[in-house]
Amino acid sequence: MDTLLFAINAVLPIIILMGLGYLLKHINFINDNFLSVANKFVYRIALPSMLFYNIYKIESFSDIQWNHVIFASTAILFLFILGMIIVKIFIPDEKQKGVIVQTIFRANFAIIGIPLAESIGGEAAVINLSMISAIAIPLMNILSVLALTMYIKEDQGKQIKTTIIKILKNPLIAGIFLGMIVLFVRSFIPLDKQGILVFSLEEDLRFLFLPVQWLGQTTSPIALIVLGGGFQFYVIKNLSRQIFIGTLIRSFITPFIILLAAIIIDKESNFFNFNYLVYPAFISLFASPTAITGAVMAKEMKNDYDLASQTVVWTTVMSIISIFLTVLLLKILEIL
Repeated sequence: MDTLLFAINAVLPIIILMGLGYLLKHINFINDNFLSVANKFVYRIALPSMLFYNIYKIESFSDIQWNHVIFASTAILFLFILGMIIVKIFIPDEKQKGVIVQTIFRANFAIIGIPLAESIGGEAAVINLSMISAIAIPLMNILSVLALTMYIKEDQGKQIKTTIIKILKNPLIAGIFLGMIVLFVRSFIPLDKQGILVFSLEEDLRFLFLPVQWLGQTTSPIALIVLGGGFQFYVIKNLSRQIFIGTLIRSFITPFIILLAAIIIDKESNFFNFNYLVYPAFISLFASPTAITGAVMAKEMKNDYDLASQTVVWTTVMSIISIFLTVLLLKILEIL
């Protein structure tokens, strides 16, 4: 019973906030303009603040678990290659291939991943996820550009250049980058006789630090309400096969393969040494639905936007089931 309750407690807070967003939109308490503005707030202000704060909370570079980062990055690359194999066999339309590849490897880290990690493992798990995200977010963005351009025959030089510039200006990457800079600079700040830093943002510039912390704390509730408010449940009939393939692989096959690999490698190798705090990060990266921003990129780069937006909706719906089953199973195995 405790195991079942643990899994319910991990997933239900996310469902409740998404359901609230859907209800508020349905009764016209919020509208499309609110959703658009709130979404911009999350991506441009709240989430970068959270990422900066979480990286700031890392004591030093030596605390970064590079074995976790290496495994996650390798798994993302594996999923990218798996996606290319899948679309070569099952997806004939060139404008749909990149969309399905992206669906398979790119996680909705911002909206689902972070609150999921927090509900499973608390703040320590979120900090662990933030360490991994320092590499995972840029990697997923770069692979998305590759996926959405390599199957399109027409000249996309201008679109590629524009997209790369947008990636470099990505607020999430900016938040991570600033956090890493502060972490680097802090390593040169001397300690006093009590072993405490003679200067820190948290203590000496508290009037700046606290607003960043507070902004970061708004990320999960607003993001989940916005996600729920934007749901439109329908299936475009001529895309049902492609939606099924993308959703099945992203929501069920991906978490099974990657988490099974993590468990096996952890038992067979002393190098990786995974602990209970890293598995919430892996669940967030590999069991969460595909990223909403992927649909926007697909549209900008002349891929099949209808398919991209549909895979976002249906992987989100099905991930509720897969995340619950994943958390339940890992709890039964005493991994969480």
